[in-house]
Amino acid sequence: MHDDRSLVEARLRRVLDERIRPAVYPQSVPLQVAVWIAPGEPVPVAEGLAGVPEPIAVGDAWGAPWGTSWFRVTGTVPAEWAGKTVEAILDLGFDENMPGFQCEGLVHRPDGSPVKGLNPRNQWVRIGAPVAGGEEVQLHIEAASNPVILGYPPFVPTRLGDKETAGTDPQYKLARMDLAVFDETVWQLVLDLEVRGELMQELPVEGARRWDILRAISRALDAVDLQDVNATAAAARSCLEQVLSTPAGPTAHRISAVGHAHIDSAWLWPLRETVRKVARTASNMTALLEDEPDFIFTMSQAQQFAWIKEHRPEVYAKVKTAVAEGRFVPAGGMWVESDTNMPGSEAMARQFVHGKRFFLDEFGIENDEAWLPDTFGFAAGLPQIIRAAGAKWLLTQKISWSRTNTFPHHTFQWEGIDGTRIFTHFPPVDTYNCSMKGSEIAHAAKNFKDKGVAKHSLAPTGWGDGGGGTTREMVAKAARLRDLEGSATVRWETPADFFTKAEAEYPNAPVWVGELYLELHRATLTSQAKTKQGNRRSEHLLREAELWAATAAVRTGFPYPYEQLDRVWKTVLLHQFHDILPGSSIAWVHREAAKTYAAVAEELTGIIDAAQRALAGDASAGPELVFNAAPHERHGVAGGGAAVATAGGSAQLSPREGGGFVLDNGLLQVEIDERGLVVSAYDIGAERETVAPGLAANLLQIHPDFPNMWDAWDVDEFYRNTVTDLTDADEVAPVAGDTAAVRVVRSFGDSKVTQVLTLAAGAKRLDIDTEVDWHETEKFLKASFPLDIHAERYASETQFGHFHRATHTNTSWEAAKFEACNHRFVHMEEPGWGVALVNDSTYGHDVTRTVRDSGPGSDSGTTTTLRVSLLRAPRFPDPETDQGVHRFRHALVPGAVIGDAVREGFRINLPERRVSGDAAVAPLVTVDNEAVVVSAVKLADDASGDVVVRLYESGGGRARARVTAGFEAVEADVTDLLERPLADAPKPELADGAVRLMLRPFELVTLRIQGPAGARSR
Repeated sequence: MHDDRSLVEARLRRVLDERIRPAVYPQSVPLQVAVWIAPGEPVPVAEGLAGVPEPIAVGDAWGAPWGTSWFRVTGTVPAEWAGKTVEAILDLGFDENMPGFQCEGLVHRPDGSPVKGLNPRNQWVRIGAPVAGGEEVQLHIEAASNPVILGYPPFVPTRLGDKETAGTDPQYKLARMDLAVFDETVWQLVLDLEVRGELMQELPVEGARRWDILRAISRALDAVDLQDVNATAAAARSCLEQVLSTPAGPTAHRISAVGHAHIDSAWLWPLRETVRKVARTASNMTALLEDEPDFIFTMSQAQQFAWIKEHRPEVYAKVKTAVAEGRFVPAGGMWVESDTNMPGSEAMARQFVHGKRFFLDEFGIENDEAWLPDTFGFAAGLPQIIRAAGAKWLLTQKISWSRTNTFPHHTFQWEGIDGTRIFTHFPPVDTYNCSMKGSEIAHAAKNFKDKGVAKHSLAPTGWGDGGGGTTREMVAKAARLRDLEGSATVRWETPADFFTKAEAEYPNAPVWVGELYLELHRATLTSQAKTKQGNRRSEHLLREAELWAATAAVRTGFPYPYEQLDRVWKTVLLHQFHDILPGSSIAWVHREAAKTYAAVAEELTGIIDAAQRALAGDASAGPELVFNAAPHERHGVAGGGAAVATAGGSAQLSPREGGGFVLDNGLLQVEIDERGLVVSAYDIGAERETVAPGLAANLLQIHPDFPNMWDAWDVDEFYRNTVTDLTDADEVAPVAGDTAAVRVVRSFGDSKVTQVLTLAAGAKRLDIDTEVDWHETEKFLKASFPLDIHAERYASETQFGHFHRATHTNTSWEAAKFEACNHRFVHMEEPGWGVALVNDSTYGHDVTRTVRDSGPGSDSGTTTTLRVSLLRAPRFPDPETDQGVHRFRHALVPGAVIGDAVREGFRINLPERRVSGDAAVAPLVTVDNEAVVVSAVKLADDASGDVVVRLYESGGGRARARVTAGFEAVEADVTDLLERPLADAPKPELADGAVRLMLRPFELVTLRIQGPAGARSR
């Protein structure tokens, strides 16, 4: 037989597009449309319904950027349509290729009750099935004219990302507002042909199955009368029945489809718009669940459920009903799908605390999985946090976006820094927006890396990013793929069902140790510096607020601000969402974030001040007390306590031969040359130079920064090919006063930087305060520290510990990590001597190795250069990213062991506070081993008055510790993150108010210590 595949395939495409799909709605009549434009921000439903609309016609422009238009559509069902299924087709001017990224709507009845959401792939509203004829129709559409930010072509700078700069030009034209007859038989034929046609394209040409489908499609097309599709659709469907009924083979890949709508809590839209996106999607999904008995939908992010509860209680009522039925499944147990690289230890823990507690309180559900499909890589400390929250599984998708190396597994055990393992899956369908296309299903089966030992994978199914969710077409396709020869089988299942089956069939899954590094989106560690600084500052202010409020509550009866702290924590956690903290959202989002962080700082500072005032006693009678919230003693003040500070030692500044200055405090001698660069940092006790010979540290370097795409997200490796060293100085001068400090001022481009380098008395560190007035475009600013140290690996802090990375590039895996994440410190060492660089707000860095050329007088040794990333200037999606004044604090710590890096990292992030008073404050909790670090001291969330202490081993070794309560303690328990005693943990022995612990490397422990009932804070 002649090969006529291309002929039949082309015929199928044209007949579907031009004849069969249009016949789904064979008859239609126009609706009358009027519109009321809400002034300013969105208004409540009642106000929108009460607005007086004015006529508008199909084809008319509507919708200023970020505006809200309330459309009223009215009409009458023709009498002759009696007995037929009728739907309203409501096209606001959609581009079908952009679901979630443009205008959207939520349809209401005249009484204000929600019906369903509208988006480019979901434009219909059912009027009746069947109708009697003559029904009066009135619907109200709350339409959001969200502008297209990521358009054609993508990544074009635009001012549309902020309401303040977006202008008022209408963004859309009303496209179709009709009542139409819905022919379900034709609709089913469309799906029959789509599923078979898509499957056919994925089958081998030499296989009989492909030809069986091709011939069946040809017969079906022959059966269609192109002049009367509706009358002949049933006959065409019968031609396809046989190829649909042949079951899949026993070795077919098995896909658990999970209805899904990954909704970014902010991204190319502000937070307030996400509130509405979630309501639209939830309305759609509860309606679809009512129509499709096999369908299961899952939604993560407790914050999004909370938004529906607060803003759309009528939608939330439907959600709660569907959750109780087990078909609308809360997933993940986190407050938001956060970034996991940059959130600090406690913040990452609280994502699970607040997320899981919300689901428990609202639905009585506790999740066993973490659900993070779109997060930009995963920190090595995360597995034990997941386990400590009572979960055991992880789902992600984003690793499939890596550009250099293909991850070797789809199902595996992920091992964190402490040895905890989490059963992990990332779907081989390679999207969290699966639409049940044949190409997607075939790709999942072919791509699955664990064939031969496992056969289950998961497919998150539905339009996401901007929301929308699963469509009835996706459900219908899944039904056809349930058991079909040549295809993977598809079943709607909950995440728990999938993980239970997958884990049971793969008990010896391979192990991946360490971070799950995404080889993409590396610049998110630097973009939008003020958002990152706001996060870091908020995390440490929350630590202080909890510590001092708990101490004051136990010691003085100070009212512990449970509700206030709960609310602030949720605000900070929300802003750790994976497009806010990473700096990849529109200008509006980051402008609001700056205001939010300022308000958070003011509120938390108020709590801290009030608690410290309560603890300090008589302000008029006493000296100045120093409050130290860091977990280590400093200036004679124990961690978590306050006393009159002790001081000692001195530091001197003197001229340097050849220009510049020398700083010396007896521990460290620092030379700053005439260019304002650090050319020597000599560890006097170790007799060891820190700076690599012939080079200079604290060297600012600037690179061009224009990635191939994803401007705010990416920095491509070729940026390193061009670099400008900023060595010209406008000023190099001593700082007036009795400090040993030098001010360095530089100008470059349209920007200016001022640095103050200080050597404090008694401190073996060089403090570097940097102020940058930044007005560059598409540039990358780094600070370089070439160190005279031979290190094949280095450590950077992560949650509850640190993680080692290679300094070499032996393999493509190591070479791909040319920009990496740290928290408060980066540390490298040779045996017996090391160097740390600590910071108060930066996350991105790179490390390279250099071997000096051999020659006369040269030792040809290896040096290691650490560069911290300070600022970028991408133009998409925020064209003004990082413009303005920024302040950073770093400290170079020669001779540092890892414990010094930990201690100095806390010091720079938790400055001491000074309050006048006559009452020295002993710590509420003390630990006798500096390697065991206290990450939180607080009162238990249940308001029992119990004291909760979270701590971890910070050095990467075994540690014994005695944890002593500074109050009368009667009982102690080891708990999970939600402060519930662990059933499988032995009850700790409490002796003389102390608990003895033996910790594994990086082990995280939460203790709940109960005082006498009469002394508890209520």
